[in-house]
Amino acid sequence: MIALSKPSTTTADSTDDAGVRIRSMLVAADSLTLHIPGVEAYVVGRHLVMSDGRLRIDLPVGCHLAEHLTHQRETVAMVEVTDLAPTPVRDRVRGRATLTGWLATEADTTGSDQELVTVLDLATAELTVDGRTACVDPDEFATAQPDPLAAVEADLLCHLDHHHPHTVEGLSRLIPARHLQGVRQVRPVRLDRHGVVLRLELGTGDRNVRLNFRAPLRHPVELGARIEELLRHPRGCRARHAR
Repeated sequence: MIALSKPSTTTADSTDDAGVRIRSMLVAADSLTLHIPGVEAYVVGRHLVMSDGRLRIDLPVGCHLAEHLTHQRETVAMVEVTDLAPTPVRDRVRGRATLTGWLATEADTTGSDQELVTVLDLATAELTVDGRTACVDPDEFATAQPDPLAAVEADLLCHLDHHHPHTVEGLSRLIPARHLQGVRQVRPVRLDRHGVVLRLELGTGDRNVRLNFRAPLRHPVELGARIEELLRHPRGCRARHAR
């Protein structure tokens, strides 16, 4: 990473490691795809990562997958999660995660008789971004903490995109002019504790540029101050290209 006047080119749009990125994706995802032999299901808003790193998925008792697991008790399984940019850009896929392991039923301590609680004991986790795949050890996955903006990133990005065009314009001025040649539109496409990623939309393709904060933020309430700091002190930031 080098000075703003000479941005470097890279294939990643985040300085987070793969474990943090996957944990963040799971926090933000409204749905995920669960595969077991012969059965596929789209699970909406029914998953969470437990403190020990296992993935809990609550299934409606009457669904085909729940009935299958009631008899099977445990089975090999794969979970797929796609990270989509919430803003209206052309290529919305920012990354994909795949988790595999053993899925087993577990007693529901909440007392609900309408859901079957299943838990995925993780064997492997992989993150694919821009054609590059990184593997995450189950222990690393268990100890990784999601980004502090993960749960609210979509709302923050849409708010920035829809209601603060002048702020986006100001951030785009931090990018050297030569890299803005041919750019038709600039949109925020990612936010995390390290910075903001802008999508430069061109006639024949797109390019991402990351603007890093001076220091990682620890809570969403710090975001406004971090962005204001970028706009006030542009030479203190770092810009790099991400594809």
